[in-house]
Amino acid sequence: MSMSQLNSKLLAQQPKEIQRLLTYTDALVRSGSQIEDRYWQGLTAQLLDKLYSGRRNTAVEQTLELLGSQQQHQHYEILMELAESHAECQQIEHEGVRYDALLFSAPLTAWTRYQLPQGVLKPQQHKELEDALRATVLAEGTLCALLPNLVNYDEMPQTYQQAYTWTRSLTAQALGRSQELPPLNKPEEASSLLADARFLIGVVMAPVGQPLFRWQQASDNLHADHLRYVEQWVERYSAIVTPLFTGCQLQFLAPNAYYVNNRESDREIRPLALKAGVTWLQTAVKLSPDHLRAVIVACGDEQVEEYRVGFSTLSSPTVIYGCIWPVLSQEEADSSFHNEDHIDIPDVIAALLSTLGLVQIQRLPGLHSTETCDDCNAPFFPDINGEMQHPELPDEIDLDPVQLH
Repeated sequence: MSMSQLNSKLLAQQPKEIQRLLTYTDALVRSGSQIEDRYWQGLTAQLLDKLYSGRRNTAVEQTLELLGSQQQHQHYEILMELAESHAECQQIEHEGVRYDALLFSAPLTAWTRYQLPQGVLKPQQHKELEDALRATVLAEGTLCALLPNLVNYDEMPQTYQQAYTWTRSLTAQALGRSQELPPLNKPEEASSLLADARFLIGVVMAPVGQPLFRWQQASDNLHADHLRYVEQWVERYSAIVTPLFTGCQLQFLAPNAYYVNNRESDREIRPLALKAGVTWLQTAVKLSPDHLRAVIVACGDEQVEEYRVGFSTLSSPTVIYGCIWPVLSQEEADSSFHNEDHIDIPDVIAALLSTLGLVQIQRLPGLHSTETCDDCNAPFFPDINGEMQHPELPDEIDLDPVQLH
């Protein structure tokens, strides 16, 4: 699909930076060689650098939103890859040596019947984690700086510009230029999710052309080496952090670049959130799965951004609990996108709920609003008629998950 199919009137209304981003992205779509690719990527990188280094803006996010709304999948994927790469990868010169710096994370996913702890590290645990990374997955001779605590999604960068700032800040720390930590986002209220991810986040640096990770170093069997190093890391990581997560089921993901691991964690969390919710309703609220009804709807403004699952009892339409299943790609977002590999997400959700013991599972057509409560920001979930409701447990049941810690 060509850029010419983007509404020209819509384009003319955009700020200059957005117009330039669209122009460069379109040029990359039409480019037929790596040499030309590098030229347009260079111009895009200069513009991204200006946007990320300047005053607060969301120009890149707005451009992606525009491409998504116009269903320009190829343009969207190209720009998103460049935007992410420029936020999490930087080159910097220090004492005559040019370094590659990468913002990376080592996530864990957790679910519980109670309430997830935050994962606050003692200074000794922080040092043990850094030592474990160096001994298992980071290439020899690399520089590294880690955030002092595990963080959750709400505390992490919400824009590419913020991620760029985190990369710069941790890079300065790894080089010993600064002790100042990146600014965490402060959520309005503490999350009480039953399933979520926690991230150990840092920057790893090496002279340009040198490996960042151990598995990049020469070997006859790269795949086996990668698995072995990751297993060694998970063993050490688990031993250090499992005591912080009493009463939780934990899974550990391989250390990798920041944005890749955000998506990987989202993917892992989606089924865990449903499992944790149904388990909690069964154990804390004493509602067996066969006494529950689940209603699945697609939500978004112009395209599907997420699926919401509302739970009620068979005897009442009142929504008592809800789960969100985020959409992680343009293909997932475009309900009209069908090929032999296409997976129907509501079918995946329904199949999972069925394995958890639910019998009454409905999927409703149409695109519903991503409505939240004006008072507490809690998302609304669908009842059997497609009405979006604030989840409310009956008065005699305490809605708050038990705090074990």
